[in-house]
Amino acid sequence: MHNLLVLLTLVIASWTQNPVGQFPALPYDDAVRVNEFYRLAARFQDQIWPNWSATPSPLLLVTPEIEYLTHHPAPPGDFKRIADGWSAHPRQFPPDLLATFPAFGPPAVIVIGEPRNTASKTSTRWLFTLMHEHFHQLQYGQRGYYQAVQNLGLSHGDRTGMWMLNYPFPYKQPGIIKSFGELRDLLLAAVSEEDPKTFAKAATQYVAARKTFFAPLSGDDRKYLNFQLWQEGIARYTQIKAAETAVAYQPTAEYAALADFEPFAAYAANARSETLTELKRIDIAKSKREIVYSLGATEGLLLDRLHPHWKSKYFAHPLSMDVLFEE
Repeated sequence: MHNLLVLLTLVIASWTQNPVGQFPALPYDDAVRVNEFYRLAARFQDQIWPNWSATPSPLLLVTPEIEYLTHHPAPPGDFKRIADGWSAHPRQFPPDLLATFPAFGPPAVIVIGEPRNTASKTSTRWLFTLMHEHFHQLQYGQRGYYQAVQNLGLSHGDRTGMWMLNYPFPYKQPGIIKSFGELRDLLLAAVSEEDPKTFAKAATQYVAARKTFFAPLSGDDRKYLNFQLWQEGIARYTQIKAAETAVAYQPTAEYAALADFEPFAAYAANARSETLTELKRIDIAKSKREIVYSLGATEGLLLDRLHPHWKSKYFAHPLSMDVLFEE
């Protein structure tokens, strides 16, 4: 799960029993992975999104007993310095957590467990998942982001953020199921088309179908789906683009020596097709909110061809993808 403020409610009251200040060093494999993430991000982030490198990128690594914080401008007082750039305190969050949110107030922090404890499982997939989460830091760091989310008016009094995950969108409504299937098929056809003229026609059909899909939705439903596509879908898109941009990247010898090392080219070769296959097979009635990842990511891939400069408008019109399809 990639969101968000709800996780502020998950802090565990009972801390582990490590004496304050007596924390073990960051495990070697974890240190190698985290260092590789920052090396990878520094190399490629500005090639994917302009000025991404200006975004703070604190990370909290959650291990079974200890949480390790790095790249934070002002670590909270209960963290104890253990090495240059690193501090630690007893574990508070679940070790399988994968999220980005302002855990200690701004800036937003990537909170992530070790690969084996998360859905990523292996180191290279974990690195590109971090790129996904780092893009959330770019989103959340935009001026007025949190106020804009509040202004959507979708929380209906929920201050935990759970509405972002549990909003009652009508996923199981027969009309939604039918129109989503048609929309999905048109999108897949468009992004897969190689002939320029046929692509232009297929893209035009998709844009028209998108308007038809959104038109009967209530105002709140429309805002919610657009918000999720804008936020989570484009984060998945960014994960794909990061992998493809780094296809020839040569990691450090220490990272390549990890037991679960997967060459970047091997991951990049499958990143796009995995999302397209996910979208092709997804069942909106069963997957519900999960549809936004593959649908929104594939919309991003379509926009790369339809409007190559779409990223210049992405942050200028936050929380909705509509304007990106209006040209």
